[in-house]
Amino acid sequence: MNSFVHKTLVVELQAGDADRFPVLAHLSYDPRDPFAVTFVFSHDGRVLARWQLDREMVTDGLTRSVGSGDVRLRPESRGVGRELRMEFLGEAHADGGRHHAVVFAWAETVGDFLRETHRLVPPGREEVRVDDFLADVLAGS
Repeated sequence: MNSFVHKTLVVELQAGDADRFPVLAHLSYDPRDPFAVTFVFSHDGRVLARWQLDREMVTDGLTRSVGSGDVRLRPESRGVGRELRMEFLGEAHADGGRHHAVVFAWAETVGDFLRETHRLVPPGREEVRVDDFLADVLAGS
């Protein structure tokens, strides 16, 4: 059985008000951290950002607006397809503003990835191994 889910897809990073350009998104899921999915965005071999998101939040973001802090997700229609709009707020600038990025991914592709994670660890069946976590912390890992 595959114990790790990974998918690479092309998404669009919005620059300014309207311009979009393609970047790679590497989505991964490790059942040892069953509540999280990781998104790594890269361009020309360089990592632009890495975000670890709540799996349930991403699932919900495919059908409704979610998030109120540094990450906000919502579905959007574009032509014949649906997109997942992901808005990320990052570290503060010297002028008091914050880094801000908007990424668009095809909702169907993200949904396919999430279905694979749900087959591996169904929602509601996640387990947190607190003893293992504490052992790692105490060991300094």
